[in-house]
Amino acid sequence: MTQPQPDLPVVLLVEDDGLLLMEAADTLADAGFEVLEASHADNALTVLETRSDVDVLMTDVDMPRGSMDGFALARLVAHRWPTIPVLVVSGMGTPGPNDMPDGARFIPKPYEPSTLVRTLRAFTHRAA
Repeated sequence: MTQPQPDLPVVLLVEDDGLLLMEAADTLADAGFEVLEASHADNALTVLETRSDVDVLMTDVDMPRGSMDGFALARLVAHRWPTIPVLVVSGMGTPGPNDMPDGARFIPKPYEPSTLVRTLRAFTHRAA
């Protein structure tokens, strides 16, 4: 008799660059996360409004499509879904003093896959 597998932590990954989205999604899936993909903030909001199992949001900052950038998405998620931790990534510099919500983390691009996995595991408080 096999033990039922625990639910995988669910990461909502928001990235407009298709290649980076695939690479990050593969890294996280290989590390034991369930990955939901969104190509811009508006798609991410649709996912959040229809799914109640998102454990953590990971968003890029610079997203030309959609109604907001990753910082605005991070602040909105922190306000509307305060139990969902937020990880912001960007290759365009570091956040200013009012860019990120309280408790959010920032990782500059390019990031090491191990850093990404370690940070998201800490957010979900369970080994993936």
